[in-house]
Amino acid sequence: MTTTKLGARKWAVLLLIGLFGQFAWTIENMYFNVFLYNTISTDPGYIAAMVGWSAAAATLTTLLMGALSDRLGKRKAFICAGYLLWGLSTAAFGFITKENAARLFPHANAAAAAATLVVVMDCVMTFFGSTANDAAFNAYVTDITDETNRGRAESVLAILPLISMLVIFGLFDGLTQQGKWKEFFGIFGVAVSAVGLIAVFLVKDEAVKVESGGVRNLVYGLSPRIVRENPALYLSFAAFCLFSVAVQVFFPFLIIYMQNYLGIQDYAIVLGVVLILASAVSVISGRFIDRFGKLRFVFPAAGVMLAGLVGMYFVRSAPGVMVAGTVMMSGYMMMTAALGANIRDCTPPDRVGHFQGIRMIFAVLLPMVIGPAIGAAVIRGSDSTYIELGQVKTVPTPGIFLAAAAVLLLCFVPVVLLMKREKRE
Repeated sequence: MTTTKLGARKWAVLLLIGLFGQFAWTIENMYFNVFLYNTISTDPGYIAAMVGWSAAAATLTTLLMGALSDRLGKRKAFICAGYLLWGLSTAAFGFITKENAARLFPHANAAAAAATLVVVMDCVMTFFGSTANDAAFNAYVTDITDETNRGRAESVLAILPLISMLVIFGLFDGLTQQGKWKEFFGIFGVAVSAVGLIAVFLVKDEAVKVESGGVRNLVYGLSPRIVRENPALYLSFAAFCLFSVAVQVFFPFLIIYMQNYLGIQDYAIVLGVVLILASAVSVISGRFIDRFGKLRFVFPAAGVMLAGLVGMYFVRSAPGVMVAGTVMMSGYMMMTAALGANIRDCTPPDRVGHFQGIRMIFAVLLPMVIGPAIGAAVIRGSDSTYIELGQVKTVPTPGIFLAAAAVLLLCFVPVVLLMKREKRE
């Protein structure tokens, strides 16, 4: 099979738009909680509300806007306008303070009003981000790739979240430590909006078959008939869902575990080494995914991740975490690339935008609900605690990695079924 080359322009689109989208998602996933806790309210209820509503907003938005982009046969307009507004809404967080909330709502509790504004603005920001990135950009990636190059493209896209974390942790985290939230949000807000303007000249729409159907497109992928007609796609979704649940069992607690159970205070250095090495492995693996097949590659990738998870259960030092963590994250990124590429191969070409919303249900909504709940149950079952701000809190224990490994094993069920279908066909 001859590999199709993407070309310099398309690679530039993947790298530039993909990376700056990950900058915005990293801030949303890792810093909005800190901003809310440090500057407005320590009530965990607001953080829980923000995470839940944001996940719901992302899923519903991708369903709606993905279907609309299919209906119009356009991706570029959604990407450009979405990134522009995504950046502006990110920058707006710097202006949310208890003082400003008190001016806007003089008769309300200032902290409660400001916290509510953060939750609402997070949903607004998520709407623009999911429109631009989850719906339009992800559909665009499927449009411009094919079965011969998707593994390579996915392996590169898989490292962008880690690169964004390295850049933000290494170069800009100091602003948050100094309380310069307006500057922090402003820098990345302007950068994301600027990429939206650059995309006007860089992105070219591919030929997309225009679909009719109106509102019924929103529930198209949830119909039992469509599930029966696309068994390979939904088995791929199931595999990615189980894999993502396994990741969410430990990932939300990883830094807390390193700080409070292992006593590693320089966790940024440890994570930096892990992310750099694992990213290199992911890029190298891309050509092998396309050469040997996505589904076949899942087995060794899962084996690597399982070995890393077991290693993380046993290691207790920073060097040990670097080794086990590199193995774990290498497997994680290889599985992300292989399963993600297989989903793109199985997606009906005339419904690419719509199925981004269905993908969000399996890749984001369900894992973010189920995974942390499993991790929290494992943590609550331990007797390890620490004191923070005068309160006794439970410490994440190594058991979260074994629980993640157990969930990851379930991923083999849909993968084996997929391989059997592939052999029959």
